[in-house]
Parts: sequence; structure tokens; C-alpha cells
Amino acid sequence: MTWQDADLAAYLERLGVPGIVDVHVHFMAPPVLAKVWAYFDAAGPKLGRPWPIHYRTSDEERVETLRTLGVKRFTALSYAHKPGVAGFMNDWLAGFAERVPDSVRSATFYPEPEAAEYVPAVIADGVGVFKAHLQVGEFAADDPLLDPVWAAIEQAQVPVVLHAGSGPMPGPHTGPRGVAAVLERFPRLPLVIAHLGMPEVEAFCDLAERFENVRLDTTMTFVDFFPDPPPADPQRLLALQDKIVFGSDFPNIPYPYAHQVEALDRLGLGDDWMRAVLWHNGADLLGPGAS
Repeated sequence: MTWQDADLAAYLERLGVPGIVDVHVHFMAPPVLAKVWAYFDAAGPKLGRPWPIHYRTSDEERVETLRTLGVKRFTALSYAHKPGVAGFMNDWLAGFAERVPDSVRSATFYPEPEAAEYVPAVIADGVGVFKAHLQVGEFAADDPLLDPVWAAIEQAQVPVVLHAGSGPMPGPHTGPRGVAAVLERFPRLPLVIAHLGMPEVEAFCDLAERFENVRLDTTMTFVDFFPDPPPADPQRLLALQDKIVFGSDFPNIPYPYAHQVEALDRLGLGDDWMRAVLWHNGADLLGPGAS
């Protein structure tokens, strides 16, 4: 790990891109974020190592940090972990999007009867991206209660950043099987598989190849924090160039933001690949944001 955040500006200038579009950024209501940070603070024994939050600052400071880094468009992901909380989270996220115009209005959902009503409602109100977390929420992608949710999302083509892989710890419903079952029924569903689907990267690459609107994000992949690289063939990622989008997991990362860019650059897949991943693919998906 050698890059620092101050190195990013020169790198982006050399690539000739306006900045970065980050599809995997977290902003949450303060009590929710406090619980997430408390989890990471206590998760050392579970994860096998300490997990120090690198950007433990206020919402306002973190927005300014992203802008300083050259991030022109970013999500504000929060994820419902149990029934009855999505509405509160979505209301807070709507207010955040009003305050921060370079963020994409984000929302979440959970397999509950009410989701058939509130998901179409937030879509009609202009939401730009959803987040769902099969591991934390301990629910299956193909839960029947999600059928009307997937139908509404497929029709509207609002992307879903979906944590479906079994890393860093497997859950009862993680892995590609349930996601594949959903895609068989909703083949145009715009899914963004978080973390390249680690550790089931190859299986999720298969889904990206089979289904036109399935993408993968780079969040926490190939970074030095993990002792072993993800089981991904870089040449396959090169072939999937148009379906890879940049994600960071900011602010909940235990290293400088620039290290995620460094980790991807040293794969040696070329400047065109980096331009696509850092800017073009995300801008096509979420809009380019501020100039």
C-alpha cells in the first residue's frame, strides 16, 4: 500500500477522466451508522483482525472528503436488516439527497408485505439506486415477498447494489443460487453485485455474462487489507470491462480511499479499463454528477 489520497488528483488527470463515480458509499441516519461502526469496532475476533474505520467524521466532513478526492457522483447506501425499518431509512435518505445534490438518492427494502407498496412509491418519487444486504438481513434473494419488488425494479430499471456474496462471513442465504433464481424470472433486473460477489466471484461473473443488466462493483477487492486476493481471473474482468463499476465502501474502510484505486491499477488491465471502471460505467449507470 503506497498511494495516499493526495495522489488521486494527478492520477485522474493522467487518465483524462473528470473524476470518480462511486456506486458503493454509505451514508446512514446517525443512530444506524453508530450501530454499524460499533459492529466493526467489535468485529475483530469475528473477522480475524481489527477493522479501524478510516473516515470516522461527520456527514458534512465526509461529503467534503469525497469531493476533495474527486468523487463527482456517489450513492448513500443504507440497508434494512429487519422488518419495519426501511421506511425510516428511506425517509432519512431522501432528506440527505436533498441536502447533497451530488449524491444519488438511495433507498432500501426488506422482504415484508409493505415492500410491495413502498418500493414503487420511492421509485415514483425519484429514487436512483437501492441497496440490499442478504448477509446482514439474513433473507433470500428469491423470497416470495420480494417478487413485487423485483418486478417494480425491473420495470423501472433502478439499479440495486446487492451484497450477495459470502464474504467476509457467509450467511444462510448468501451465494449465487438465490440470485440466479431471481434472474431467471426477472432477466432484465439491474443488479450490481457488491464486492465482485466475493468469494464466489466466478459464479457471479457467470451471471454478469448471462444477463444484460448485471454488473459487479469493485468494493474492497484486491486490497492489501485481506491476506489473499479474491478468486478472480483479471483477464475475465478485462473481458467484462463494460460491466465493472467502481465501489469503495467509504467511509467504513480500514485504509485510505486511494488504496482501492491503487489495488485496481496494479492489476495491469490498462488505462481504458480504469477509465471505464472509475468513470464511464458508473456515469452511465448513475449519471455523471457535478462537472
